Amino acid sequence: MSDAIPESLGKYQVVEEIDRGSMGTVYLGHDPYIDRPVAIKVAHPEQLNDDEMGDRYRKMFFNEAHTAGRLTHPNIIGIYDAGVDAESCYIVMEYIKGGKTLKPYTKADSLQPINKVVEIIFKCAKALDYAHKQGVIHRDIKPTNILVTDDLDVKIGDFSIAQIIKMDSTATMPLGLVGSPRYMSPEQIKEDFITSQTDIFSLGIVMYELLTGKHPFAADSFSRLVQKILHEDPPDINEFRSDLGEALAKIVKKALAKDRKDRYQMGLDMAADLSRAFESLLERPQENISEQEQFGAVKVLEFFQGFPDAEVWEIVRAGKWHDYTDGEEIIVEGELDDSFYIIVRGEVAVVKTGKDLRTLLAGDCFGEMGYLAKTKRTATIVARGETSILKVNSTVISQVSLNGQVRFLKVFLRTLIHRLSITTAKVSQEI
Repeated sequence: MSDAIPESLGKYQVVEEIDRGSMGTVYLGHDPYIDRPVAIKVAHPEQLNDDEMGDRYRKMFFNEAHTAGRLTHPNIIGIYDAGVDAESCYIVMEYIKGGKTLKPYTKADSLQPINKVVEIIFKCAKALDYAHKQGVIHRDIKPTNILVTDDLDVKIGDFSIAQIIKMDSTATMPLGLVGSPRYMSPEQIKEDFITSQTDIFSLGIVMYELLTGKHPFAADSFSRLVQKILHEDPPDINEFRSDLGEALAKIVKKALAKDRKDRYQMGLDMAADLSRAFESLLERPQENISEQEQFGAVKVLEFFQGFPDAEVWEIVRAGKWHDYTDGEEIIVEGELDDSFYIIVRGEVAVVKTGKDLRTLLAGDCFGEMGYLAKTKRTATIVARGETSILKVNSTVISQVSLNGQVRFLKVFLRTLIHRLSITTAKVSQEI
């Protein structure tokens, strides 16, 4: 085999080698037509030409383009193109500048902060939920197949053994023992029918490692590993760290449930619990206020006029109640956030480059664009006096009943339109 770097593949220029794995060599390339960097994965020629396994390897190699190519999600590596140039088979993918696999962060001496781990797994759970709804099961979720950048841009890659299931059927075909043994679900080990829940189990193992630096089913042989995955519960994560808490322990335990009926049914369910856990990590000590008091304060707000009590209760329980003191920042200009805020008591100032632009009172809302598109905040919001806020996360609200979601969305859009009309009017006056 020659290690010479090709000058080009198809229309793409090859710059340098950036990685080498079991399924191929990855090069940094350049697309001259769109003028952008790309990652080009090239199949290993010796495996393509293997008399016994060549055809299977080729099928697996292009399976990534076939499966991941139908997915468009911010936390899944995009597939742009695939082809054959002379004897080289290649796939052209999104280039993740500065992306590193999660593998180094599974070591006990290089663990990431807890809130970062929760955010990484949250993004993975959302991405997998999207893939599953498109009929794609990854089947090989593990730290080396997840990239993360310094600013927590998370990308799931390597769909080479992914499986497409029919959207009109819940059944899938057993295709033998495939995947990485250390990250296999019980049903993979048993070569049973595979569903989207196998990816959730694998993601649970990754989360366990990122939080503890330990593998939940550590074993010194394959047979012992199989025995543990099938029959033994892993140690509670709090046995390794005292600062993880019960919420994260419950999430890990549910993701790693051996019986699928006890496991998370969907990635979105896991993401919702992770979102709640993330909020609790950021919470400050505050005066305890009962749910009944929260309901009473929220129910009278103009935003919730016309909501049945049951739906108000759902939103109060889905959201997060926060109390702020005078001068405390609620959101900060430039931060990324996907939450929507409703002022329950008190008032806040909208501050831009140090200047107060306007004051919002109880019943007013802010954060609409961040909730809608998770964009960077364009202003800082500061509490003026004692202030109480109901913070609604876009993931958590999706767990509310359908009627509650529809009613919430209607009022939310009406609020957004009203805010945009005011802004347009002000701009018109300044012209």
